[in-house]
Amino acid sequence: QVQLVESGGGLAQPGGSLRLSCSASGFTFSNYAMSWARQAPGKEFEWVSGIDGDGSDTYYADSVKGRFTISRDNAKNTVYLQMNSLEPEDTALYYCMKGMSTVVGDEGSREYDYWGLGTQVTVSS
Repeated sequence: QVQLVESGGGLAQPGGSLRLSCSASGFTFSNYAMSWARQAPGKEFEWVSGIDGDGSDTYYADSVKGRFTISRDNAKNTVYLQMNSLEPEDTALYYCMKGMSTVVGDEGSREYDYWGLGTQVTVSS
């Protein structure tokens, strides 16, 4: 069965960095786009970043553009989210999500069928 396991969350200071990892199993990883999303207490679920199945194209929410970098290693069935210049507003539970297509697609057409349990990121001094 499909499993997505996130790791790498923790406490970081403002301006600091964290790298999240998502280990995937149960499907042909390179055939599917992968995304990261987050949810903070009292706030809406927010899509953060996505990467096509072959890693050729990446996409970012405006709120993280220039600070976060998504990547994937299809040989290791793992997708990463490098988060730099962290801000308190980045505090949230971060989820890895499996897309239903090879490409991330346009904002209105993205669909996901599996996601992990999440990893907590807290940015505070």
